[in-house]
Amino acid sequence: MLSARLVLFATLAVFAVVYVTVWVTSRRRARLSPGSPGPAAEQERHTAPAPLLGGIGFVVNFFDTLGIGSFATTTSIFKLQRLVPDRLIPGTLNVGLALPTVAQALIYISIVKVDMRTLVLMIAAAVAGAWLGAGVVASWPRRNIQIGMGLALLLAAGLMLGTQLELFPLGGDSLGVLGLRLAIALVGNFALGALMTLGIGLYAPCMILVSLLGMNPKVAFPIMMGSCAFLMPVGSIRFIQKQSYAPRASFWLALAGIPAVLLAAYVVTSLPLTYVRWLVVCVVLYTAVAMLRSARAERTLPAAAVAPALDPGGPP
Repeated sequence: MLSARLVLFATLAVFAVVYVTVWVTSRRRARLSPGSPGPAAEQERHTAPAPLLGGIGFVVNFFDTLGIGSFATTTSIFKLQRLVPDRLIPGTLNVGLALPTVAQALIYISIVKVDMRTLVLMIAAAVAGAWLGAGVVASWPRRNIQIGMGLALLLAAGLMLGTQLELFPLGGDSLGVLGLRLAIALVGNFALGALMTLGIGLYAPCMILVSLLGMNPKVAFPIMMGSCAFLMPVGSIRFIQKQSYAPRASFWLALAGIPAVLLAAYVVTSLPLTYVRWLVVCVVLYTAVAMLRSARAERTLPAAAVAPALDPGGPP
């Protein structure tokens, strides 16, 4: 009889295959209809070189595997370097970081003990939240995205800071939860799944949620990675269908991210990450302020001035 883990892995593989099929089909249609509106028309404002985008994908996924998180860091780089228009950042993060996260999930679900019922139900809740959230965020205008991401980044920075200062509970020894605590876990992960589509990472809030419910903090790794691995392909399909992402940036994030995950998980067993986390907190705070300032400035400009430029852009 198949174990619950094998069933989960098989289901995850189906999700990943469907996601890749939708992505490839979408890009193939874009090549056949080069004049049609889509992400290529509002892609990178200045076409970034592939080595730069690949380097970003490698670095953010490497540290994501070690527990730093990739959404806030990638958002900061894209915003500060102006590599991706603000409106396309949430979709680009979800589409580009989905496959590396699938690799992380396969690794952590394999090596970390966790109650499978808790894991599966929390994953399902996160996927439902992501499906709902992606449908909303993908249709938002640029200024709403800037405000939403600015506030989400402030929240992310606050959670990171609280973790660094050890302001949150350390958790217990439980590998899962039941009853009321399970209900709280599902509601919490549903909300975190929806927030993922706006660009706030799941790692810090999921770690806090797991600890507050008395579970072992290590359990957060398979729960977080598993939730992201399922919800990101689901949310990404919504972004791809609405063509609300930057294809070239997403491609290089995915391509460079997978070997980074394997290197971090199997070669690098530990790194002194304290100073890296403090740096991330500072950068994320700065980016949050920059995003909110952009939204404020855009409010004062006429509509024609803030309309996205139609720059030509090809497939990855």
